[in-house]
Amino acid sequence: MAMLSFERKYRVRGGTLIGGDLFDFWVGPFYVGFFGVTTVFFTFLGTALIIWGAALGPTWNIWQINIAPPDLSYGLALAPLKEGGLWQLITVCALGAFCSWALRQAEIARKLGMGYHIPVAFSFAIFAYVALVVIRPVLMGAWGHGFPYGIMSHLDWVSNVGYQYLHFHYNPAHCIAITFFFTNALALAMHGSLIISAANPKEGEVVKGAEHENTIFRDTIGYSIGTLGIHRLGLFLAVSAAFWSAVCIIISGPFWTRGWPEWWSWWLDLPIWR
Repeated sequence: MAMLSFERKYRVRGGTLIGGDLFDFWVGPFYVGFFGVTTVFFTFLGTALIIWGAALGPTWNIWQINIAPPDLSYGLALAPLKEGGLWQLITVCALGAFCSWALRQAEIARKLGMGYHIPVAFSFAIFAYVALVVIRPVLMGAWGHGFPYGIMSHLDWVSNVGYQYLHFHYNPAHCIAITFFFTNALALAMHGSLIISAANPKEGEVVKGAEHENTIFRDTIGYSIGTLGIHRLGLFLAVSAAFWSAVCIIISGPFWTRGWPEWWSWWLDLPIWR
Protein backbone atom coordinates (compact mmCIF):
# COMPACT_ATOMS: atom_id res chain seq x y z
CA MET A 1 0.00 0.00 0.00
CA ALA A 2 1.59 3.24 -1.14
CA MET A 3 -0.06 5.83 1.13
CA LEU A 4 1.65 8.49 -0.98
CA SER A 5 -0.01 11.39 0.86
CA PHE A 6 1.55 10.20 4.11
CA GLU A 7 5.04 9.45 2.88
CA ARG A 8 5.97 13.16 2.75
CA LYS A 9 5.48 13.32 6.51
CA TYR A 10 7.27 10.04 7.09
CA ARG A 11 10.32 10.55 4.87
CA VAL A 12 11.94 13.16 7.06
CA ARG A 13 15.50 13.37 8.37
CA GLY A 14 16.25 12.20 11.87
CA GLY A 15 15.27 9.35 14.13
CA THR A 16 18.39 7.34 13.34
CA LEU A 17 20.20 5.62 16.18
CA ILE A 18 23.57 5.27 14.40
CA GLY A 19 25.00 6.86 11.26
CA GLY A 20 22.99 10.07 11.13
CA ASP A 21 22.21 11.36 7.65
CA LEU A 22 24.77 9.02 6.04
CA PHE A 23 22.45 6.01 6.28
CA ASP A 24 19.16 7.92 6.41
CA PHE A 25 17.80 6.80 3.04
CA TRP A 26 15.20 4.59 1.32
CA VAL A 27 15.34 1.97 -1.41
CA GLY A 28 11.94 2.20 -3.05
CA PRO A 29 9.35 2.01 -0.28
CA PHE A 30 11.81 0.50 2.23
CA TYR A 31 13.67 2.56 4.82
CA VAL A 32 17.24 1.31 5.09
CA GLY A 33 19.29 3.06 7.77
CA PHE A 34 22.50 1.74 9.31
CA PHE A 35 20.73 -1.29 10.71
CA GLY A 36 19.13 -2.04 7.36
CA VAL A 37 22.62 -2.28 5.90
CA THR A 38 23.81 -4.58 8.72
CA THR A 39 20.67 -6.71 8.36
CA VAL A 40 21.38 -7.27 4.67
CA PHE A 41 25.06 -7.94 5.38
CA PHE A 42 24.47 -10.55 8.09
CA THR A 43 21.61 -12.17 6.15
CA PHE A 44 23.60 -12.66 2.95
CA LEU A 45 26.74 -13.75 4.80
CA GLY A 46 24.83 -16.24 6.95
CA THR A 47 22.98 -17.63 3.92
CA ALA A 48 26.26 -17.97 2.00
CA LEU A 49 27.79 -19.86 4.94
CA ILE A 50 24.80 -22.22 5.04
CA ILE A 51 25.18 -22.90 1.30
CA TRP A 52 28.90 -23.49 1.78
CA GLY A 53 28.16 -25.88 4.65
CA ALA A 54 25.67 -27.72 2.45
CA ALA A 55 28.32 -27.98 -0.27
CA LEU A 56 30.68 -29.63 2.21
CA GLY A 57 28.04 -32.13 3.26
CA PRO A 58 27.00 -35.41 1.67
CA THR A 59 23.73 -34.20 0.13
CA TRP A 60 21.86 -31.30 -1.48
CA ASN A 61 18.53 -32.70 -0.31
CA ILE A 62 16.98 -29.70 1.44
CA TRP A 63 15.40 -31.97 4.05
CA GLN A 64 18.72 -33.62 4.93
CA ILE A 65 21.13 -30.66 4.87
CA ASN A 66 22.59 -30.24 8.34
CA ILE A 67 24.93 -27.64 9.87
CA ALA A 68 25.77 -29.16 13.23
CA PRO A 69 27.19 -27.36 16.29
CA PRO A 70 30.67 -28.29 17.54
CA ASP A 71 31.22 -31.54 19.39
CA LEU A 72 30.81 -31.31 23.16
CA SER A 73 34.55 -31.86 23.55
CA TYR A 74 35.22 -28.33 22.22
CA GLY A 75 33.34 -26.81 25.14
CA LEU A 76 32.90 -23.07 24.65
CA ALA A 77 35.99 -22.72 22.44
CA LEU A 78 36.07 -21.89 18.75
CA ALA A 79 35.92 -24.99 16.59
CA PRO A 80 37.40 -25.63 13.12
CA LEU A 81 35.04 -24.58 10.34
CA LYS A 82 34.25 -28.12 9.22
CA GLU A 83 33.75 -29.33 12.79
CA GLY A 84 31.23 -26.80 14.06
CA GLY A 85 32.93 -23.52 13.33
CA LEU A 86 30.47 -22.88 10.50
CA TRP A 87 27.62 -23.29 12.97
CA GLN A 88 29.25 -20.72 15.26
CA LEU A 89 29.68 -18.18 12.43
CA ILE A 90 26.13 -18.73 11.18
CA THR A 91 24.84 -18.20 14.71
CA VAL A 92 26.73 -14.89 14.93
CA CYS A 93 25.21 -13.85 11.59
CA ALA A 94 21.72 -14.82 12.74
CA LEU A 95 22.09 -12.81 15.94
CA GLY A 96 23.42 -9.85 13.96
CA ALA A 97 20.54 -9.99 11.48
CA PHE A 98 17.82 -10.39 14.12
CA CYS A 99 19.13 -7.62 16.38
CA SER A 100 19.69 -5.31 13.39
CA TRP A 101 16.11 -5.86 12.26
CA ALA A 102 14.79 -4.97 15.71
CA LEU A 103 16.90 -1.80 15.86
CA ARG A 104 15.74 -0.86 12.34
CA GLN A 105 12.16 -1.23 13.58
CA ALA A 106 13.03 1.13 16.43
CA GLU A 107 14.36 3.74 13.97
CA ILE A 108 11.20 3.54 11.87
CA ALA A 109 9.10 3.92 15.01
CA ARG A 110 11.10 7.04 15.94
CA LYS A 111 10.47 8.53 12.51
CA LEU A 112 6.74 7.85 12.82
CA GLY A 113 6.57 9.16 16.38
CA MET A 114 5.31 5.78 17.61
CA GLY A 115 6.11 3.74 20.68
CA TYR A 116 8.67 0.94 20.65
CA HIS A 117 6.13 -1.86 21.11
CA ILE A 118 7.03 -3.64 17.85
CA PRO A 119 10.81 -3.88 18.38
CA VAL A 120 10.24 -4.81 22.02
CA ALA A 121 7.82 -7.57 21.00
CA PHE A 122 10.26 -8.80 18.34
CA SER A 123 13.03 -8.85 20.92
CA PHE A 124 11.18 -11.59 22.82
CA ALA A 125 11.38 -13.80 19.74
CA ILE A 126 15.11 -12.99 19.58
CA PHE A 127 15.39 -13.90 23.27
CA ALA A 128 13.84 -17.32 22.59
CA TYR A 129 16.47 -17.96 19.89
CA VAL A 130 19.31 -16.69 22.07
CA ALA A 131 18.12 -18.98 24.87
CA LEU A 132 18.56 -21.99 22.58
CA VAL A 133 21.92 -21.21 20.96
CA VAL A 134 23.70 -19.02 23.53
CA ILE A 135 22.27 -18.98 27.06
CA ARG A 136 21.63 -22.71 27.52
CA PRO A 137 24.87 -23.86 25.84
CA VAL A 138 26.90 -21.40 27.93
CA LEU A 139 25.21 -22.55 31.15
CA MET A 140 25.89 -26.19 30.20
CA GLY A 141 29.49 -25.47 29.20
CA ALA A 142 29.52 -26.37 25.50
CA TRP A 143 28.26 -24.93 22.22
CA GLY A 144 27.37 -28.49 21.26
CA HIS A 145 24.17 -28.19 23.28
CA GLY A 146 22.77 -25.77 20.69
CA PHE A 147 20.41 -27.05 18.04
CA PRO A 148 21.64 -27.89 14.52
CA TYR A 149 20.64 -25.89 11.44
CA GLY A 150 18.67 -28.21 9.22
CA ILE A 151 15.06 -29.30 8.82
CA MET A 152 15.13 -32.97 9.84
CA SER A 153 18.18 -32.58 12.09
CA HIS A 154 16.44 -29.80 14.00
CA LEU A 155 13.31 -31.91 14.45
CA ASP A 156 15.47 -34.82 15.63
CA TRP A 157 17.17 -32.52 18.13
CA VAL A 158 13.82 -31.39 19.52
CA SER A 159 12.66 -35.00 19.82
CA ASN A 160 15.89 -36.14 21.47
CA VAL A 161 15.86 -33.30 24.02
CA GLY A 162 12.25 -34.12 24.85
CA TYR A 163 13.07 -37.80 25.49
CA GLN A 164 16.22 -36.84 27.40
CA TYR A 165 13.95 -35.45 30.10
CA LEU A 166 11.52 -38.40 29.75
CA HIS A 167 8.45 -36.30 28.99
CA PHE A 168 9.09 -32.65 28.16
CA HIS A 169 5.40 -31.76 28.40
CA TYR A 170 5.77 -32.10 32.17
CA ASN A 171 8.19 -29.15 32.19
CA PRO A 172 6.16 -26.52 34.10
CA ALA A 173 7.45 -23.62 31.99
CA HIS A 174 6.60 -25.60 28.88
CA CYS A 175 3.05 -26.01 30.20
CA ILE A 176 2.77 -22.25 30.67
CA ALA A 177 4.27 -21.52 27.24
CA ILE A 178 1.91 -23.89 25.42
CA THR A 179 -1.04 -22.39 27.26
CA PHE A 180 -0.03 -18.92 26.06
CA PHE A 181 0.57 -20.17 22.50
CA PHE A 182 -2.87 -21.77 22.26
CA THR A 183 -4.63 -18.86 23.95
CA ASN A 184 -2.83 -16.45 21.62
CA ALA A 185 -4.01 -18.46 18.60
CA LEU A 186 -7.57 -18.42 19.95
CA ALA A 187 -7.50 -14.67 20.63
CA LEU A 188 -6.04 -13.87 17.18
CA ALA A 189 -8.57 -16.12 15.42
CA MET A 190 -11.46 -14.52 17.32
CA HIS A 191 -10.16 -11.00 16.73
CA GLY A 192 -9.48 -11.56 13.03
CA SER A 193 -12.84 -13.20 12.42
CA LEU A 194 -14.61 -10.41 14.28
CA ILE A 195 -13.02 -7.66 12.18
CA ILE A 196 -13.67 -9.51 8.91
CA SER A 197 -17.30 -10.18 9.83
CA ALA A 198 -17.87 -6.52 10.71
CA ALA A 199 -15.77 -4.72 8.09
CA ASN A 200 -16.41 -7.05 5.12
CA PRO A 201 -20.21 -7.45 4.92
CA LYS A 202 -22.22 -8.97 2.10
CA GLU A 203 -22.83 -6.85 -0.97
CA GLY A 204 -25.45 -4.22 -0.26
CA GLU A 205 -24.99 -4.26 3.52
CA VAL A 206 -23.33 -1.46 5.49
CA VAL A 207 -19.98 -1.87 7.22
CA LYS A 208 -20.45 -2.49 10.93
CA GLY A 209 -18.52 -0.53 13.56
CA ALA A 210 -17.00 -1.03 16.98
CA GLU A 211 -20.37 -1.00 18.69
CA HIS A 212 -21.36 -4.16 16.78
CA GLU A 213 -18.04 -5.78 17.58
CA ASN A 214 -18.37 -5.03 21.28
CA THR A 215 -21.98 -6.21 21.35
CA ILE A 216 -21.28 -9.68 19.93
CA PHE A 217 -18.78 -10.43 22.67
CA ARG A 218 -20.89 -8.79 25.36
CA ASP A 219 -23.84 -10.98 24.34
CA THR A 220 -21.82 -14.21 23.97
CA ILE A 221 -19.30 -14.13 26.83
CA GLY A 222 -20.66 -11.23 28.89
CA TYR A 223 -17.77 -8.84 28.36
CA SER A 224 -15.93 -7.07 25.53
CA ILE A 225 -12.33 -6.09 26.09
CA GLY A 226 -12.57 -3.32 23.48
CA THR A 227 -10.60 -2.38 20.40
CA LEU A 228 -7.47 -1.23 22.22
CA GLY A 229 -7.74 -3.91 24.87
CA ILE A 230 -7.70 -6.82 22.43
CA HIS A 231 -4.41 -5.62 20.98
CA ARG A 232 -2.91 -5.21 24.44
CA LEU A 233 -4.08 -8.74 25.23
CA GLY A 234 -2.64 -10.08 21.97
CA LEU A 235 0.73 -8.45 22.69
CA PHE A 236 0.76 -9.89 26.21
CA LEU A 237 -0.16 -13.41 25.07
CA ALA A 238 2.39 -13.50 22.23
CA VAL A 239 5.24 -12.04 24.30
CA SER A 240 4.44 -14.40 27.18
CA ALA A 241 4.46 -17.42 24.87
CA ALA A 242 7.92 -16.54 23.58
CA PHE A 243 9.25 -15.73 27.06
CA TRP A 244 8.09 -18.96 28.72
CA SER A 245 9.25 -21.08 25.78
CA ALA A 246 12.72 -19.63 26.38
CA VAL A 247 12.48 -20.29 30.11
CA CYS A 248 11.43 -23.90 29.58
CA ILE A 249 14.59 -24.75 27.64
CA ILE A 250 16.94 -22.70 29.82
CA ILE A 251 15.94 -24.59 32.97
CA SER A 252 16.21 -27.99 31.23
CA GLY A 253 19.78 -29.08 31.85
CA PRO A 254 21.35 -26.15 33.69
CA PHE A 255 18.85 -26.29 36.57
CA TRP A 256 17.03 -29.63 36.20
CA THR A 257 18.75 -32.79 34.98
CA ARG A 258 16.24 -35.51 35.80
CA GLY A 259 13.01 -36.43 34.05
CA TRP A 260 10.43 -33.67 34.25
CA PRO A 261 7.68 -35.99 35.61
CA GLU A 262 9.80 -36.29 38.76
CA TRP A 263 9.51 -32.54 39.33
CA TRP A 264 5.83 -32.96 40.12
CA SER A 265 6.48 -35.25 43.10
CA TRP A 266 5.85 -32.25 45.37
CA TRP A 267 2.22 -32.41 44.27
CA LEU A 268 1.78 -35.82 45.89
CA ASP A 269 3.27 -34.52 49.15
CA LEU A 270 0.70 -31.75 49.63
CA PRO A 271 -1.17 -32.05 52.93
CA ILE A 272 -4.53 -32.10 51.13
CA TRP A 273 -3.90 -35.75 50.16
CA ARG A 274 -3.34 -36.86 53.75
